[in-house]
Amino acid sequence: MSTERLIYLPLGGAGEIGMNAYVYGYGAPGKERLIVVDLGVAFPDMDGTPGVDLILPDITWLKERRDQIEAVFITHAHEDHIGAVAHTYEDLRAPIHARAFTANIARRKMEEHGYGEDTVQTVSAWPQTIKAGPFTVGFLPISHSIPESSSLVIDTPDGRVIHSGDFKLDETPLVGEPFDADLWAEVSKGGVKALICDSTNVFSQHEGRSEASVGPEITKLVQEAEGMVVATTFASNVARVKTLADAGVRAGRSIVLMGRAMRRMIEASIETGVLNDFPSVVSPEDARSIPRENLMLLVTGSQGERRAASAQLARGKYQGMEMKEGDLFLFSSKTIPGNEKGVIRIINAFSEQGVDVVDDSSGLYHVSGHANRPDLEKLSSIVKPQVLIPMHGEHRHLREHVKLAERNGMTGVLAVNGMMVDLSGNQPTIAEYIETGRTYLDGSVQIGAMDGVVRDRIRVALNGHVVVTLIVDEEDEPLGDPWCELKGVPETGRSRAALVDVLEADLGQWLGRADPKTLRDDEKLQEGLRRIVRQTSMDEIGKKPEVTVVVSRLS
Repeated sequence: MSTERLIYLPLGGAGEIGMNAYVYGYGAPGKERLIVVDLGVAFPDMDGTPGVDLILPDITWLKERRDQIEAVFITHAHEDHIGAVAHTYEDLRAPIHARAFTANIARRKMEEHGYGEDTVQTVSAWPQTIKAGPFTVGFLPISHSIPESSSLVIDTPDGRVIHSGDFKLDETPLVGEPFDADLWAEVSKGGVKALICDSTNVFSQHEGRSEASVGPEITKLVQEAEGMVVATTFASNVARVKTLADAGVRAGRSIVLMGRAMRRMIEASIETGVLNDFPSVVSPEDARSIPRENLMLLVTGSQGERRAASAQLARGKYQGMEMKEGDLFLFSSKTIPGNEKGVIRIINAFSEQGVDVVDDSSGLYHVSGHANRPDLEKLSSIVKPQVLIPMHGEHRHLREHVKLAERNGMTGVLAVNGMMVDLSGNQPTIAEYIETGRTYLDGSVQIGAMDGVVRDRIRVALNGHVVVTLIVDEEDEPLGDPWCELKGVPETGRSRAALVDVLEADLGQWLGRADPKTLRDDEKLQEGLRRIVRQTSMDEIGKKPEVTVVVSRLS
């Protein structure tokens, strides 16, 4: 019996959509040589993570085993798969492998953090492979909503594993490689131990539509528009950006790209040869001299991001351009769950300006980049894996995908973040449970989710904050009454007097009754003053604010 094992461990992306990070290992238990697939981010929201810039997977387990890591492989350039590469490089220091377009985006991120170009290695598509310890890894082209997406063919001493990455089955994707069923059958014919598979659209019952299907509908819409047309989509969906630009050109309109992310993606596509025939564009400055009915702006901000071009146009001007009554704004995108409020805010702002807004509720102007249920079944029928392990989905998606696999005669394994699966032999087992979680990029500092920083920020946001300052002289006597500074609390309460005056009066009375032992003890002083502020605030405004007490002693 072999003393070595093949393991799969999701650290992010299994049980959630976003923040993808997966680990494969082979070797003696605890001494496995490791490869990492994708290092992505998730995005914060004001409800749960106020002020946070990015959410990263907790890679503590990997950091403790950095000497065992052979390489990092990035399947494609979406932020939820590539966004953490530069933020985690210092801790992992492993070579990063990606195809040309993805490598271009990764290098830009690495350079922004002061790392050299040689940290990212460009790899060609299958059949080229990379040797990484006991693993041999190849990038197998698959269609998605960003150029050069790849599944990974991972050969191990214990058999072949295919990691699907994000994918759809599109034979006419317009940009990037079409899905090649024959190639996939060829790669799978020797037997596949496990297919680790995208689960995002497992509940969508109809077959996925091709990117080519939206072009005619968008062209018709733009041709019929009378005023200026503005359209937004995911900046990384280069095929859609091109479809929108082509539609504008057919309608006799000049194309303007607005938003740094969109320009960066188009530049990367052209630099790497992914995009050869993108229409010429005009600058926002030159666009001001072109009649509105002859303009089409392609802008960032399809998810309601406050600083993106869409939101800024909704609030007024952006780079000298503004929307007017009779203009058309198109959302050629799907709103990601959780982003609805931001998108609706923009729609209403445009409505107030007299702008006509068209979204994808008709299904005409957007197609998903992920495989629907029939497409998931088709891929698994081609690959015929011994085991199917769903990934890239919330728990309900993973569970449904396992049911689907078992209904089709396969073994399905539901593995969420932190669940290490032993794929050795013929029957997968759960080998260990690893503590996983998330870390936050807060400004330029990474903090732990349990460090209390965000928790305290939420509490202050919910309850307000009072700072109490007290000066004590050399003889342990208060030097005057304590005074208060209020932030985020009402100025007056039930007594109709200024809240700060009521608080200071009650604090002064408590202090006048305090015994010498309390006055000598900073901890007791702080505790007593804090309690009075919270009690008085509850009586006056019905809330207990967060309280900071500062006791200064004269020496």
